Amino acid sequence: MRGGAGGMKDLSAEDRAACRAMLAGGSKSFRAAALLLPSRIAEPAAALYAFCRVADDAIDEAPDAAAALPPLQRRLDAIYAGRPQPHPADRAFAVVARDFAIPQVLPAALLEGFAWDAEGRRYADLAALEAYAARVAATVGAMMTLLMGVRCPAALARACDLGVAMQLTNIARDVGEDARNGRLYLPLDWMAQEGVSAQAFLARPAFTPALGRVVQRLLDAADLLYARAEDGFARLPWDCRAGIGAARHVYAGIGRAVERQGHDSVSRRATVPNRRKALLMARGVAALAARRAANPAPPLPATRFLVEAVAAQQPQPAASLADRIARAVALFDRLAQDAALGPMAR
Repeated sequence: MRGGAGGMKDLSAEDRAACRAMLAGGSKSFRAAALLLPSRIAEPAAALYAFCRVADDAIDEAPDAAAALPPLQRRLDAIYAGRPQPHPADRAFAVVARDFAIPQVLPAALLEGFAWDAEGRRYADLAALEAYAARVAATVGAMMTLLMGVRCPAALARACDLGVAMQLTNIARDVGEDARNGRLYLPLDWMAQEGVSAQAFLARPAFTPALGRVVQRLLDAADLLYARAEDGFARLPWDCRAGIGAARHVYAGIGRAVERQGHDSVSRRATVPNRRKALLMARGVAALAARRAANPAPPLPATRFLVEAVAAQQPQPAASLADRIARAVALFDRLAQDAALGPMAR
Protein backbone atom coordinates (compact mmCIF):
# COMPACT_ATOMS: atom_id res chain seq x y z
CA MET A 1 0.00 0.00 0.00
CA ARG A 2 1.46 3.31 -1.05
CA GLY A 3 0.36 5.41 1.86
CA GLY A 4 -3.22 6.34 1.14
CA ALA A 5 -4.42 9.53 -0.48
CA GLY A 6 -0.94 10.53 -1.62
CA GLY A 7 -1.43 8.25 -4.59
CA MET A 8 -4.35 10.42 -5.72
CA LYS A 9 -1.68 12.86 -6.92
CA ASP A 10 -1.13 10.39 -9.77
CA LEU A 11 -4.46 11.64 -11.15
CA SER A 12 -4.93 14.81 -13.14
CA ALA A 13 -6.70 17.73 -11.52
CA GLU A 14 -9.47 17.23 -14.09
CA ASP A 15 -10.08 13.62 -13.03
CA ARG A 16 -10.16 14.54 -9.35
CA ALA A 17 -12.58 17.40 -10.06
CA ALA A 18 -14.82 15.10 -12.12
CA CYS A 19 -15.10 12.64 -9.22
CA ARG A 20 -15.91 15.42 -6.76
CA ALA A 21 -18.58 16.71 -9.14
CA MET A 22 -20.19 13.27 -9.39
CA LEU A 23 -20.28 13.04 -5.61
CA ALA A 24 -21.72 16.55 -5.25
CA GLY A 25 -24.50 15.79 -7.73
CA GLY A 26 -25.25 12.30 -6.46
CA SER A 27 -26.06 10.52 -3.22
CA LYS A 28 -26.87 12.91 -0.37
CA SER A 29 -26.24 10.21 2.23
CA PHE A 30 -22.83 9.24 0.79
CA ARG A 31 -21.88 12.92 0.49
CA ALA A 32 -22.92 13.60 4.08
CA ALA A 33 -20.94 10.58 5.29
CA ALA A 34 -17.85 11.80 3.41
CA LEU A 35 -18.16 15.25 5.03
CA LEU A 36 -18.12 13.66 8.49
CA LEU A 37 -14.79 11.96 7.82
CA PRO A 38 -11.27 13.45 7.81
CA SER A 39 -10.15 15.31 4.69
CA ARG A 40 -7.51 12.68 3.87
CA ILE A 41 -10.34 10.23 3.13
CA ALA A 42 -12.54 12.65 1.16
CA GLU A 43 -10.77 12.36 -2.19
CA PRO A 44 -10.46 8.55 -2.25
CA ALA A 45 -14.11 8.37 -1.11
CA ALA A 46 -15.13 10.60 -4.02
CA ALA A 47 -13.29 8.29 -6.42
CA LEU A 48 -14.98 5.26 -4.91
CA TYR A 49 -18.40 6.88 -5.21
CA ALA A 50 -17.74 7.96 -8.81
CA PHE A 51 -17.07 4.42 -9.95
CA CYS A 52 -20.08 3.09 -8.03
CA ARG A 53 -22.26 5.77 -9.63
CA VAL A 54 -21.02 5.07 -13.17
CA ALA A 55 -21.56 1.32 -12.72
CA ASP A 56 -25.03 1.75 -11.22
CA ASP A 57 -26.09 4.05 -14.06
CA ALA A 58 -24.73 1.67 -16.68
CA ILE A 59 -26.86 -1.20 -15.33
CA ASP A 60 -29.90 0.96 -14.56
CA GLU A 61 -30.01 2.44 -18.04
CA ALA A 62 -29.36 -0.79 -19.93
CA PRO A 63 -32.33 -2.45 -21.68
CA ASP A 64 -31.14 -5.79 -20.29
CA ALA A 65 -29.48 -5.77 -16.87
CA ALA A 66 -28.00 -9.24 -17.35
CA ALA A 67 -26.36 -8.17 -20.60
CA ALA A 68 -24.96 -5.00 -18.97
CA LEU A 69 -23.06 -6.88 -16.26
CA PRO A 70 -20.33 -8.64 -18.34
CA PRO A 71 -19.05 -5.38 -19.91
CA LEU A 72 -18.84 -3.85 -16.44
CA GLN A 73 -16.98 -6.88 -15.15
CA ARG A 74 -14.50 -6.52 -18.04
CA ARG A 75 -14.18 -2.84 -17.19
CA LEU A 76 -13.37 -3.80 -13.59
CA ASP A 77 -10.84 -6.38 -14.83
CA ALA A 78 -9.12 -3.61 -16.81
CA ILE A 79 -8.97 -1.42 -13.71
CA TYR A 80 -7.32 -4.17 -11.69
CA ALA A 81 -4.92 -4.93 -14.56
CA GLY A 82 -3.74 -1.31 -14.42
CA ARG A 83 -5.30 -0.46 -17.78
CA PRO A 84 -8.47 1.50 -16.87
CA GLN A 85 -10.77 2.76 -19.57
CA PRO A 86 -10.37 6.45 -20.48
CA HIS A 87 -12.97 7.67 -18.00
CA PRO A 88 -12.24 9.76 -14.87
CA ALA A 89 -14.06 7.31 -12.58
CA ASP A 90 -12.13 4.32 -13.92
CA ARG A 91 -8.76 6.03 -13.68
CA ALA A 92 -9.52 7.30 -10.17
CA PHE A 93 -10.80 3.97 -8.87
CA ALA A 94 -7.74 2.20 -10.33
CA VAL A 95 -5.52 4.40 -8.15
CA VAL A 96 -7.68 3.88 -5.05
CA ALA A 97 -7.91 0.10 -5.54
CA ARG A 98 -4.13 -0.08 -5.90
CA ASP A 99 -3.17 2.25 -3.06
CA PHE A 100 -5.60 0.80 -0.53
CA ALA A 101 -5.29 -2.85 -1.66
CA ILE A 102 -9.03 -3.25 -2.24
CA PRO A 103 -9.72 -6.84 -3.32
CA GLN A 104 -11.57 -7.08 -6.62
CA VAL A 105 -14.14 -9.32 -4.93
CA LEU A 106 -15.63 -6.25 -3.20
CA PRO A 107 -16.48 -4.05 -6.21
CA ALA A 108 -17.41 -7.18 -8.21
CA ALA A 109 -19.99 -8.07 -5.56
CA LEU A 110 -21.31 -4.50 -5.69
CA LEU A 111 -21.83 -4.82 -9.45
CA GLU A 112 -23.69 -8.07 -8.87
CA GLY A 113 -25.98 -6.33 -6.39
CA PHE A 114 -26.73 -3.59 -8.93
CA ALA A 115 -27.69 -6.27 -11.43
CA TRP A 116 -30.02 -7.94 -8.89
CA ASP A 117 -31.68 -4.57 -8.43
CA ALA A 118 -32.16 -3.98 -12.12
CA GLU A 119 -33.65 -7.41 -12.71
CA GLY A 120 -36.22 -6.85 -9.94
CA ARG A 121 -35.13 -9.81 -7.85
CA ARG A 122 -37.25 -10.64 -4.79
CA TYR A 123 -36.06 -12.21 -1.56
CA ALA A 124 -37.54 -15.33 -0.01
CA ASP A 125 -36.37 -14.65 3.54
CA LEU A 126 -34.15 -12.43 5.68
CA ALA A 127 -31.01 -14.41 4.82
CA ALA A 128 -31.61 -13.82 1.10
CA LEU A 129 -32.25 -10.12 1.75
CA GLU A 130 -29.02 -9.88 3.76
CA ALA A 131 -27.17 -11.40 0.80
CA TYR A 132 -28.49 -8.53 -1.34
CA ALA A 133 -27.62 -5.93 1.33
CA ALA A 134 -24.14 -7.44 1.60
CA ARG A 135 -23.58 -6.61 -2.06
CA VAL A 136 -25.08 -3.13 -2.37
CA ALA A 137 -24.18 -1.78 1.09
CA ALA A 138 -21.71 -3.91 3.06
CA THR A 139 -19.26 -3.78 0.15
CA VAL A 140 -19.18 0.01 0.40
CA GLY A 141 -18.76 -0.16 4.18
CA ALA A 142 -15.84 -2.56 3.80
CA MET A 143 -14.17 -0.42 1.14
CA MET A 144 -14.59 2.73 3.23
CA THR A 145 -12.95 0.90 6.15
CA LEU A 146 -9.97 0.12 3.92
CA LEU A 147 -9.76 3.81 2.99
CA MET A 148 -9.36 4.48 6.73
CA GLY A 149 -6.35 2.16 6.75
CA VAL A 150 -8.08 -0.57 8.79
CA ARG A 151 -8.00 -4.18 7.64
CA CYS A 152 -8.59 -6.31 10.74
CA PRO A 153 -11.40 -8.88 10.28
CA ALA A 154 -13.31 -7.76 13.39
CA ALA A 155 -13.50 -4.15 12.16
CA LEU A 156 -14.53 -5.24 8.68
CA ALA A 157 -17.22 -7.55 10.03
CA ARG A 158 -18.71 -4.66 12.01
CA ALA A 159 -18.49 -2.30 9.03
CA CYS A 160 -20.44 -4.88 7.03
CA ASP A 161 -23.01 -5.14 9.85
CA LEU A 162 -23.48 -1.37 9.68
CA GLY A 163 -23.89 -1.43 5.91
CA VAL A 164 -26.51 -4.20 6.05
CA ALA A 165 -28.36 -2.41 8.89
CA MET A 166 -28.49 0.81 6.87
CA GLN A 167 -29.81 -1.02 3.82
CA LEU A 168 -32.53 -2.73 5.87
CA THR A 169 -33.52 0.70 7.23
CA ASN A 170 -33.67 2.11 3.71
CA ILE A 171 -35.93 -0.75 2.64
CA ALA A 172 -38.24 -0.26 5.63
CA ARG A 173 -38.51 3.46 4.83
CA ASP A 174 -39.12 3.04 1.08
CA VAL A 175 -41.70 0.23 0.95
CA GLY A 176 -44.32 2.32 -0.84
CA GLU A 177 -41.92 4.10 -3.20
CA ASP A 178 -40.31 0.79 -4.20
CA ALA A 179 -43.71 -0.87 -4.76
CA ARG A 180 -44.86 1.94 -7.03
CA ASN A 181 -41.71 1.32 -9.07
CA GLY A 182 -42.52 -2.40 -9.26
CA ARG A 183 -39.92 -3.44 -6.70
CA LEU A 184 -40.35 -5.42 -3.50
CA TYR A 185 -37.60 -6.10 -0.98
CA LEU A 186 -39.52 -7.27 2.09
CA PRO A 187 -38.89 -10.95 2.95
CA LEU A 188 -41.59 -12.93 1.20
CA ASP A 189 -41.90 -15.49 4.01
CA TRP A 190 -42.66 -12.72 6.53
CA MET A 191 -45.31 -11.32 4.23
CA ALA A 192 -46.88 -14.76 3.80
CA GLN A 193 -46.92 -15.28 7.58
CA GLU A 194 -48.91 -12.04 7.92
CA GLY A 195 -51.28 -13.02 5.11
CA VAL A 196 -50.00 -10.27 2.78
CA SER A 197 -49.94 -11.25 -0.90
CA ALA A 198 -46.86 -9.89 -2.62
CA GLN A 199 -48.62 -9.75 -5.99
CA ALA A 200 -51.70 -8.02 -4.62
CA PHE A 201 -49.57 -5.50 -2.75
CA LEU A 202 -47.55 -4.64 -5.85
CA ALA A 203 -50.74 -4.29 -7.90
CA ARG A 204 -52.25 -1.85 -5.38
CA PRO A 205 -49.72 -0.66 -2.77
CA ALA A 206 -51.60 0.15 0.42
CA PHE A 207 -50.68 0.13 4.09
CA THR A 208 -52.21 -2.40 6.46
CA PRO A 209 -51.38 -3.28 10.07
CA ALA A 210 -50.15 -6.66 8.83
CA LEU A 211 -47.67 -4.97 6.52
CA GLY A 212 -46.65 -2.71 9.40
CA ARG A 213 -45.67 -5.77 11.43
CA VAL A 214 -43.38 -6.90 8.60
CA VAL A 215 -41.77 -3.45 8.54
CA GLN A 216 -41.25 -3.62 12.33
CA ARG A 217 -39.51 -7.00 12.02
CA LEU A 218 -37.16 -5.49 9.47
CA LEU A 219 -36.38 -2.56 11.76
CA ASP A 220 -35.76 -4.99 14.64
CA ALA A 221 -33.27 -6.89 12.47
CA ALA A 222 -31.53 -3.62 11.61
CA ASP A 223 -31.35 -2.59 15.28
CA LEU A 224 -29.57 -5.82 16.20
CA LEU A 225 -26.95 -5.05 13.57
CA TYR A 226 -26.58 -1.41 14.64
CA ALA A 227 -25.81 -2.65 18.16
CA ARG A 228 -23.26 -5.15 16.83
CA ALA A 229 -21.65 -2.48 14.66
CA GLU A 230 -20.72 -0.35 17.68
CA ASP A 231 -17.90 -2.73 18.58
CA GLY A 232 -16.23 -1.65 15.33
CA PHE A 233 -15.93 2.01 16.34
CA ALA A 234 -13.03 1.35 18.70
CA ARG A 235 -11.17 -0.37 15.86
CA LEU A 236 -11.20 2.76 13.67
CA PRO A 237 -8.79 5.72 13.73
CA TRP A 238 -9.74 8.32 16.33
CA ASP A 239 -10.67 10.94 13.74
CA CYS A 240 -13.07 8.56 11.97
CA ARG A 241 -15.04 7.26 14.94
CA ALA A 242 -17.39 10.19 15.54
CA GLY A 243 -18.36 10.40 11.86
CA ILE A 244 -19.19 6.70 11.60
CA GLY A 245 -20.99 6.84 14.94
CA ALA A 246 -23.05 9.78 13.67
CA ALA A 247 -24.02 7.87 10.52
CA ARG A 248 -25.11 4.92 12.68
CA HIS A 249 -27.40 7.10 14.83
CA VAL A 250 -28.87 9.10 11.94
CA TYR A 251 -29.81 5.96 10.03
CA ALA A 252 -31.25 4.30 13.12
CA GLY A 253 -33.18 7.54 13.60
CA ILE A 254 -34.87 6.95 10.26
CA GLY A 255 -36.16 3.68 11.68
CA ARG A 256 -37.53 5.47 14.71
CA ALA A 257 -39.29 7.93 12.39
CA VAL A 258 -40.94 5.01 10.58
CA GLU A 259 -42.13 3.69 13.93
CA ARG A 260 -43.54 7.07 14.97
CA GLN A 261 -45.75 7.12 11.90
CA GLY A 262 -47.19 3.72 12.77
CA HIS A 263 -44.88 1.80 10.42
CA ASP A 264 -46.71 3.26 7.43
CA SER A 265 -43.97 3.73 4.86
CA VAL A 266 -46.41 3.19 1.99
CA SER A 267 -48.52 6.34 2.01
CA ARG A 268 -45.66 8.56 3.20
CA ARG A 269 -41.90 8.54 3.49
CA ALA A 270 -40.37 8.96 6.92
CA THR A 271 -37.98 11.88 7.34
CA VAL A 272 -35.79 13.06 10.19
CA PRO A 273 -36.03 16.84 10.81
CA ASN A 274 -32.73 18.70 10.61
CA ARG A 275 -32.77 19.60 14.31
CA ARG A 276 -33.31 15.97 15.26
CA LYS A 277 -30.64 14.92 12.78
CA ALA A 278 -28.17 17.30 14.42
CA LEU A 279 -28.89 15.78 17.83
CA LEU A 280 -28.42 12.28 16.45
CA MET A 281 -25.15 13.27 14.81
CA ALA A 282 -23.96 14.66 18.13
CA ARG A 283 -24.47 11.21 19.63
CA GLY A 284 -21.74 10.01 17.32
CA VAL A 285 -19.18 11.66 19.62
CA ALA A 286 -19.82 8.79 22.04
CA ALA A 287 -18.00 6.55 19.57
CA LEU A 288 -14.74 8.22 20.66
CA ALA A 289 -14.99 6.36 23.97
CA ALA A 290 -15.96 3.02 22.41
CA ARG A 291 -14.35 -0.13 23.77
CA ARG A 292 -13.54 -3.30 21.89
CA ALA A 293 -15.50 -6.42 22.68
CA ALA A 294 -13.34 -9.15 24.22
CA ASN A 295 -14.95 -11.77 21.96
CA PRO A 296 -16.14 -10.03 18.78
CA ALA A 297 -19.05 -11.62 16.96
CA PRO A 298 -18.27 -13.42 13.70
CA PRO A 299 -19.35 -11.84 10.40
CA LEU A 300 -22.87 -12.41 9.16
CA PRO A 301 -22.97 -15.47 6.87
CA ALA A 302 -23.95 -13.09 4.06
CA THR A 303 -20.86 -10.89 4.50
CA ARG A 304 -18.25 -13.48 5.45
CA PHE A 305 -16.92 -13.68 1.88
CA LEU A 306 -16.12 -9.95 1.92
CA VAL A 307 -14.15 -10.17 5.17
CA GLU A 308 -12.29 -13.25 3.94
CA ALA A 309 -11.42 -11.55 0.64
CA VAL A 310 -9.68 -8.72 2.49
CA ALA A 311 -7.84 -11.15 4.77
CA ALA A 312 -6.57 -13.01 1.71
CA GLN A 313 -5.13 -9.84 0.14
CA GLN A 314 -2.87 -8.17 2.64
CA PRO A 315 -0.98 -5.14 1.29
CA GLN A 316 2.78 -5.22 0.96
CA PRO A 317 4.30 -3.38 3.94
CA ALA A 318 6.19 -0.21 3.11
CA ALA A 319 9.95 -0.67 3.13
CA SER A 320 11.61 0.51 6.33
CA LEU A 321 14.28 3.20 6.27
CA ALA A 322 16.92 0.56 7.03
CA ASP A 323 15.75 -1.54 4.05
CA ARG A 324 15.88 1.46 1.74
CA ILE A 325 19.40 2.36 2.91
CA ALA A 326 20.53 -1.24 2.43
CA ARG A 327 19.17 -1.31 -1.12
CA ALA A 328 20.84 2.01 -1.93
CA VAL A 329 24.20 0.77 -0.58
CA ALA A 330 23.89 -2.40 -2.67
CA LEU A 331 23.16 -0.34 -5.77
CA PHE A 332 26.18 1.89 -5.18
CA ASP A 333 28.34 -1.23 -4.68
CA ARG A 334 27.21 -2.62 -8.03
CA LEU A 335 27.86 0.71 -9.75
CA ALA A 336 31.34 0.85 -8.22
CA GLN A 337 32.10 -2.73 -9.37
CA ASP A 338 30.90 -1.91 -12.89
CA ALA A 339 33.11 1.18 -13.01
CA ALA A 340 36.13 -0.85 -11.85
CA LEU A 341 35.55 -3.51 -14.54
CA GLY A 342 35.34 -0.92 -17.28
CA PRO A 343 33.06 -0.67 -20.35
CA MET A 344 32.92 -4.44 -20.93
CA ALA A 345 30.89 -4.83 -17.67
CA ARG A 346 28.17 -2.67 -19.13
